[in-house]
Amino acid sequence: MLIFFKERLAFLSVPKTGTTAYETALAPRADMVISEPPMLKHAPVYRYNRFIRPMFLKVCEVELELMAVMREPVSWLGSWYRYRQRPFMAGKPNSTDGISFDDFVRGYMKGQRPGFADVGSQLKFLESQPNGVGVTHLFRYEDQPRLQAFLQARLGVTPELARENVSPKMPLDLSPEVETRFRRKFADDFALYDSIPG
Repeated sequence: MLIFFKERLAFLSVPKTGTTAYETALAPRADMVISEPPMLKHAPVYRYNRFIRPMFLKVCEVELELMAVMREPVSWLGSWYRYRQRPFMAGKPNSTDGISFDDFVRGYMKGQRPGFADVGSQLKFLESQPNGVGVTHLFRYEDQPRLQAFLQARLGVTPELARENVSPKMPLDLSPEVETRFRRKFADDFALYDSIPG
């Protein structure tokens, strides 16, 4: 998570949306960088609202706007699947080694997700809170020009991004039957993604 105090902006770090590269590029420009531990680096809206927002509200009497990036839902799961294929993950309970992408997505759709498919939820991460706190500026991972234009206008910088934390390249085959089930079960995720201006 990056905080730009003068610009009244917090950049939330949704996992698997390229935010580590933005963190590296923008850290020198940020007033606060939360890069560890992961549960704070990747604090969703509800955790920001509970722990980080009160600090600025009570001490500084300032309300920050929130920005975040969302990835197309199938692509987001594909990135997690590929990320958990890395050789050093072999033998660990959350490894996807030897598991097909279809089985990974099937596992994700279960009520009790197996370890290899327990990767959270973009929808839950971005969910607005009952007190009205929510993401003010939401961008598609696939629309980097719009995201960079916003950062240029808001912060006065165009970040020079390096590829970081990248999942291994490999073909991903999702059967039409599994994709149809996934799109139906997670229709709200797709609706949120489709609502982002492009």
